[in-house]
Amino acid sequence: MICIVDYGVGNIQAFLNLFKRLGIEARRADNPNALSDAARLVLPGVGHFDHAMQRLNDSGMRSKLDELVLGLQVPVVGICVGMQMLAQGSDEGTLPGLNWVPGRVRAFSNYPSSAHLPMPHMGWNDLQPCPTSKLFSKGFEEGAQFYFLHSFFFDAKDKQDVAATAHYGLDFDAVVSRGHIHGVQCHPEKSHHWGEQLLKNFVEL
Repeated sequence: MICIVDYGVGNIQAFLNLFKRLGIEARRADNPNALSDAARLVLPGVGHFDHAMQRLNDSGMRSKLDELVLGLQVPVVGICVGMQMLAQGSDEGTLPGLNWVPGRVRAFSNYPSSAHLPMPHMGWNDLQPCPTSKLFSKGFEEGAQFYFLHSFFFDAKDKQDVAATAHYGLDFDAVVSRGHIHGVQCHPEKSHHWGEQLLKNFVEL
């Protein structure tokens, strides 16, 4: 069972529709009991880091998610701000993140090579996957592109956790994988068949 974590942030229905097209059983989970039989977790997120973290902390699911991901090693993928929440914290706010993947979320505006570019980074962009990344192990031909919408990016402390990079004034960590914990800055639910393949690979890990 794929459980999509519904804490009031993110387009849950878009992910339900995507998994339905793929013929993969998925459901919305908005309380700890609904997470109990999760075989895979999807953590979406949009908007401000602190707002998303506060909503998750207030949802009653935070400790259950820690139990599942850190204790039972249930695979999880964070999407957009959901990826940023995997970090220790963000320059966008003051609340601590989930701290599942060592790193911090940085602002493009703090870097001279990207500060002059339009913000947010919005639209289609290439990904440069690492050769060993399981999320890109099959189904990706040359020229795959993904949809982005963000002004902050995940800066992984251990670059061995980086599964793919993208470029927007600078090369940034666009996908992270640390064991069974994954995060993607792009929006796979808006990235057509490339996004579908990415989530299909996640389910089949």
